[in-house]
Amino acid sequence: MKRFAARLLEATLTLWLLATLCFVLLRAAPGGPFDTEKSAPPEVRAALEARYRLDRTPIAQYGAWLGDVARGDLGPSFQYPDYTVNDLIARALPVSALNGGIALLLAVSFGVPLGVWAALRAGSWWDRMLMLFAGLGLAVPKFVVAPLLVLLFAVTLHWLPAGGWGDSLFDSPRNIVLPAIALALPNLAYCARLTRASMLETLNAEYLAAARARGLSETRLLFAHALKPASMPVVAWLSPALINIVTGSAVVEQVFGIPGMGRYFVQGALNRDYTLVLGVVLVVGALIVAINTLVDALRAWMDPRLRDAAA
Repeated sequence: MKRFAARLLEATLTLWLLATLCFVLLRAAPGGPFDTEKSAPPEVRAALEARYRLDRTPIAQYGAWLGDVARGDLGPSFQYPDYTVNDLIARALPVSALNGGIALLLAVSFGVPLGVWAALRAGSWWDRMLMLFAGLGLAVPKFVVAPLLVLLFAVTLHWLPAGGWGDSLFDSPRNIVLPAIALALPNLAYCARLTRASMLETLNAEYLAAARARGLSETRLLFAHALKPASMPVVAWLSPALINIVTGSAVVEQVFGIPGMGRYFVQGALNRDYTLVLGVVLVVGALIVAINTLVDALRAWMDPRLRDAAA
């Protein structure tokens, strides 16, 4: 119980510091949400600022915003006046979660087997080619990969749509294919390289040499003794991988025109939509904290030594 309370306090402080830093940086940036309203009469501009509390001091704005957040209200959106930030996030979060979840599933489902396969054939031509392509996957950024995928599969081959989403994914399931691949490729490459390095280290361990001496087959050694310890670094990598997918979704969602969290964050930052940016940062921060907690629990379940260290 004490450990849970400590983790909860740590998560709350982390989110508060994150939100406070974001609030300060947004207010310190030049410009404001209504700077483009140059033709508006002074009384209209004053009414807008009063509605969104921009006529108050920054400290008063910060205190009012924190009070609203404590009640679960992320405030109105400046850029989308007909919607609250809660409404926009409720629409965008499932889209980003689906896209990111499929991307992570692709990265792990293909990265782990490819890494194991490369480790079992270490030094071979196939191993070198796989690591070469993995290096290219890490080197090419998402804002290059995404347009190349559109150019190849949408413009040239006409196999998949170039972007868009529709009212729901069920309107056109093919819309998710290219965004998920663009998000998955760098993580797939890193997962393959990480799995290969971990598997090579595990295969050379002394306890596996002893198991071989007892006459165990290579297949049994791999699945019964090597795969679980070799997957520990991959499990630990899941947290930064998910963070990478969250941050990379901003580029991918902009390229493919997907109404997700990353796209709202970019548009909110460009238009000084303070409440929208702060709401996205808070929700994403909470998700990252929850993901880190789940990954730590998974690692502790897989490795009893971690449970003993935390106890």
